[in-house]
Amino acid sequence: MNKRKISIALAAFALIVTQLACAALGGDPTLGNIRTALDQDGNQPASTFSPSDTVYVVGDLSNGVAGNKVVSKWYAENVEGVDPNFLIDEADIDVTDDSFNGTIYFYFEPPTDGWPAGTYRVEVYFNGALNNTVQFTIQ
Repeated sequence: MNKRKISIALAAFALIVTQLACAALGGDPTLGNIRTALDQDGNQPASTFSPSDTVYVVGDLSNGVAGNKVVSKWYAENVEGVDPNFLIDEADIDVTDDSFNGTIYFYFEPPTDGWPAGTYRVEVYFNGALNNTVQFTIQ
């Protein structure tokens, strides 16, 4: 009977170790650390830009899989001569890799005459759900 208890204990231990190893290696896809920046890597975070700057919205995707979708919606929140909360544009990124861990980014180049001064926001959606909202100012 002692051998049977030891076998059950070893089997339970092996199951726990296996579950912990699987959890450490993967997990649910997550998108975090959403930020505005002066570069596509997000190494130069900024929330205030000049009219001639390209604005980047950068995030870190962990455990991404094929079929994940990230969408950005760019709004002019409070900009002179533009209706409040005017949708400027939207863009999406479809993950096609079976496994993806890394930085994703969207960018918006300034219009020909430069960004109009004011406040803007970008809503970032992950797999259809609002993930985060970031704001930036053009001065």
